[in-house]
Amino acid sequence: MKFPGFRSVRQFCKWLVLCSAFLAGAPQGSPAQQAPPSHAGQPQPRSQKVANPLNDLLNEAQHDVDTGAFEAGIAPLQKFIAEKPDVAYAHFQLAYIYTALHRPEEARPEYERTIALDPKMSEAYLNLGLLLSEHEPAAAVALLRKAVDLLPAQSRPRMLLGTAQERSGDLSGAAESFEGAVHLDPRDTDAVLHLAMLYFNLKRFADAEPKFRAVLEAKPDSVEAARGLAESLEAEKKPEAADAWRKYLALQPDDTAVRARIVHFLVDQENYGEAIAELDRVEAGKTPTADSLRLRADILIAQKKTDEAITTLLRALALTPNDPKLLTGLGRLYMQKRDFVSAEKAFQAVLKIDQRNLVAWKNLSSTYYLAGNCPAALGALDVIAKAEPPNAASWFIRALCYDTLHQLKPALEAYQKFLSLDEGKNPDQVWQAQQRSKVLMHQLEEKRR
Repeated sequence: MKFPGFRSVRQFCKWLVLCSAFLAGAPQGSPAQQAPPSHAGQPQPRSQKVANPLNDLLNEAQHDVDTGAFEAGIAPLQKFIAEKPDVAYAHFQLAYIYTALHRPEEARPEYERTIALDPKMSEAYLNLGLLLSEHEPAAAVALLRKAVDLLPAQSRPRMLLGTAQERSGDLSGAAESFEGAVHLDPRDTDAVLHLAMLYFNLKRFADAEPKFRAVLEAKPDSVEAARGLAESLEAEKKPEAADAWRKYLALQPDDTAVRARIVHFLVDQENYGEAIAELDRVEAGKTPTADSLRLRADILIAQKKTDEAITTLLRALALTPNDPKLLTGLGRLYMQKRDFVSAEKAFQAVLKIDQRNLVAWKNLSSTYYLAGNCPAALGALDVIAKAEPPNAASWFIRALCYDTLHQLKPALEAYQKFLSLDEGKNPDQVWQAQQRSKVLMHQLEEKRR
């Protein structure tokens, strides 16, 4: 461990010995008053090592630190401090021991005393900053900034500062600190990786990508960098993200969630053929799960392969027969095929699981309407209206149903409600509602006559 002014504890002790020897044996008076040098041939006085108990205490403490006997090092340092309370290094060494013993409450005041005695001891700022970084990151930031000022050419203080800033929520400041660390030591892959992750968290994906690549050039087996690169490319919506994910999987072959993620990414890219091929690789030699079958069905739906999608969802339902999402998806596919009987069964199955499922009620009301069962459609709409205010679309369906059933007044009222809520967003339906409203008003007037 290095300290400003003294490269080691032993150097400090040597300095203390020299000072003590000078104070104990230095001749009095000016050089001119001192005795002349001895003549040649006369015996020279032997130099004597002056014993210093305080130096012994420091040596003893250092030996305890070197051997890992930290508890034993406390007593000699406390004795030294009792005699010499203003020696910054002794307080620093005691703080270091308390830190090693996981006694932060005792370490902190010793570091603070060290800084008060020697405001330029950079190691004291670093160690105290590290001590506070996890639980008091804001306090650590100020200390680590001072360490950076004292050690401007070193990258590690900037890394520690960046970590404290990140923990305190200052991601932009943390990125700046890590940028400084990387500038000082571009080969420090830990700093580059951390900077890349910060860029990603700041949604600076284009900046994160080259940093992740730089880490992988130096460490091709870095799992964190491989995942970070894939996530950055995916966030940038670059097609090469799929290949990056595969390279990540080469390092983490058991990450099944990522295998599914590749398929989802390929679907988002509308690369359905490759998505199916990737899903085949995921399922190779395994029994498909309900989730993988659902994903396969989504791909088939995107490819407009409705029959195959229905078959796939039925296989998934054989594994999880009470899955509302699977049943809902199946019902909608039957609606597309205008198989309203099968669609109704699917949505009714959802309602048996959850009678208050509004999505199922809405799908059911649409199924009834498309099948021409207007009374049932209106009944479903009444259930929905008890849970939420009818929107423009539901009023339009109501109007059509009442109109079909020749219920003139309710139909006219429903058309008017639709027109007031739609505000011209659906021009075709607006035109139809306006025309039918005119006809209905005329018919009602005729009936009054």
